[in-house]
Amino acid sequence: MIEHGITKNGNQSQQYVLLRHRDIQDIDNLEVYHKSGGFLAFQNAVNTMEPSEVTEIVKKSGLRGRGGAGFPTGLKWSFIDNNQFPHYVVANADESEPGTFKDREIMESNPYQFLEGIALCAYAVQAHKAYIYLRGEFWQIAARIDQHIAAMKAAGYLGENLFGSDYSLDIYTHLGAGAYICGEETALLESIEGKMGQPRLRPPFPPSYGLFGKPTIVNNVETLTNIPMIVAHGADWYRNFGTEKSAGTKIFSLSGNVNNPGNYELPLGTTFRELIFEHGGGIPEGRQIKAIMAAGASSSLIVADENALDTPMDYESVPSVGAQLGSASVIVIDDSVSIPWLINKTTHFFRHESCGKCTPCREGTFWMSHLTERIANGNASLDDVDLLYDVANQIKGKCFCALGEFSTESVLSGIERFRDDFTNAVNR
Repeated sequence: MIEHGITKNGNQSQQYVLLRHRDIQDIDNLEVYHKSGGFLAFQNAVNTMEPSEVTEIVKKSGLRGRGGAGFPTGLKWSFIDNNQFPHYVVANADESEPGTFKDREIMESNPYQFLEGIALCAYAVQAHKAYIYLRGEFWQIAARIDQHIAAMKAAGYLGENLFGSDYSLDIYTHLGAGAYICGEETALLESIEGKMGQPRLRPPFPPSYGLFGKPTIVNNVETLTNIPMIVAHGADWYRNFGTEKSAGTKIFSLSGNVNNPGNYELPLGTTFRELIFEHGGGIPEGRQIKAIMAAGASSSLIVADENALDTPMDYESVPSVGAQLGSASVIVIDDSVSIPWLINKTTHFFRHESCGKCTPCREGTFWMSHLTERIANGNASLDDVDLLYDVANQIKGKCFCALGEFSTESVLSGIERFRDDFTNAVNR
């Protein structure tokens, strides 16, 4: 049913704040979205609120960035340098993390809520131009988003003097070329500017020196899609979902050895057990769950014991089992999977996607993939396992951006927590 634009399914633990298209048919149609309360939050903000008031509502809501870092969204907006103009907003739609597919569903099926979120963010930080940076493989989505932007402009939701005010806004799409590194916000900005997609040295940070050298807010698609509902219903309403420090719902992208993979929107604080066994339908063929990757290929390997399964999936609790929630791309690994085989896959991915700017990442991912290949194929010794561990440790904490750090997570945690798998791999 629909209550004031909020949709619910029969399961009380699942209420759609983001995936509302699952209950509202054709919400990707502008007229349907408008009838569901669409753009009222944006219109009210422009006509009745100061930009700082919008930022304050988002601050009070407790919304944290859904791209992986979990940084408080309203606080990030408040860092914008108001001594320099123009300001820009960039939506990070470069969804390239293996195991992550939440942003794609939003853009394909609930695009206007996402676009209204961009508009509200732009108004809050006094930006008049916003960009959506999409991974190169999303060219069909970009074309569709362009059509939605044109429809919004024709209906008076974009353009000059919006709703009779002096506020103006335009939104543009920008396609990357399929580089994972451009999911890093400063590499993304470099790419939009027509440069090689490599990270910038920070500080300065984008809110003071971003796109074209001007103050810029970069937010993930899922983060921005929350904004219209928060502004429409208030910070207290949003805090009814989730936990005290991890407010709201979260889209969990569930994949791997699970019967019902897919996107599940659940309150933050839902346990791994509920996600995997109640919503995901458990493990195929009744096999035992062995490990969990909570944040896609970037994740440490969590030993899937009873304690881990009962751990709430929020930003504060997941570190207690030796990982980060990140983008909540939950990959389930059962007892048929060899951990050396698994980390061989992840290290090859990071080696391929390294931009090559810094030596620890460029050289380290090469040598890690060389060693994992030997170990996974049974052509190594325990000395090679120890060498792999040493190489990963030498990378950690020495890289220009997070990609190099991410490349070591599954390696270090795999060797530390699943040593028997490596012993069996080299002794067969």
